[in-house]
Amino acid sequence: MSRDDEIRQSVSETYARAVSAPATSGCGCAAPSADAGWASALGYTPEQIQAVAGDAAGKSFGCGNPLAFSQVRPGQVVLDLGSGAGLDLLIAADRVGPGGQVIGVDMTDEMIETARRNIAEAGLTNVEIRKGIIEELPVDDASVDWVISNCVINLSPDKPAVFREIARVLRPGGRMLVSDIVAEGLPEAMVRSQALYDSCISGAIPEADYLAGLRDAGLTEVEVRDRRIIDLATLTPLIDAATPGLDQLLSCCGTSPTREAIEALAPTLAGKIASIEVSATRK
Repeated sequence: MSRDDEIRQSVSETYARAVSAPATSGCGCAAPSADAGWASALGYTPEQIQAVAGDAAGKSFGCGNPLAFSQVRPGQVVLDLGSGAGLDLLIAADRVGPGGQVIGVDMTDEMIETARRNIAEAGLTNVEIRKGIIEELPVDDASVDWVISNCVINLSPDKPAVFREIARVLRPGGRMLVSDIVAEGLPEAMVRSQALYDSCISGAIPEADYLAGLRDAGLTEVEVRDRRIIDLATLTPLIDAATPGLDQLLSCCGTSPTREAIEALAPTLAGKIASIEVSATRK
């Protein structure tokens, strides 16, 4: 198994556990709650949360609301990379209406099953889930009007391939709008941690590299529409979710570090990680 495949397997297993666990357990990029408090904190309106079916909001693991900045219109085709439990799929389906189409791509069976259940509960016929990886999208060339994604591209081991795929599937004039995590100058020990990678920290790249990657893929009008520095209060749940892996990473001679040592990592990350909303256009 290649290193890229090992990373994908670890990420998939992490989110399979997360979506299968009680909504209050927390895992992955966010700590979902039964009352969908995390979705509300990320910019989803109470009306959007109340309108979605099943546990799509309570099982959201995003870092923003990519549709908040979009101009998705009725009749358009929207593609969601790493569609998860389906929160953004359901919102997009309402935007495009019965004459439009929403496609979700995810690699984790448990996520796909959850999303399909939520779609069925909502009674939607304009949403389709396809199994695949975002570096090789099971989507035709120049076939979608919008590409959205919510805290997923940072988890890819081959981000340039993802950026090229976005450019490939967008129609001329099509738009991309994603929420994602970027990071600057993380300590090497943290970059090597698979647990922190699965928690959307150590796989994040600098913002400048992210924007350059989109331009190199042939996309234009690349810009950051919104930026939120992730503070200690937000970092702590991510550190908590990754603690078992960090225990193994930082242990010495069979002795695990104290809880205080794990908590001390959070200030090291302060100011170095941000959630951004990025837009781009295909000519």
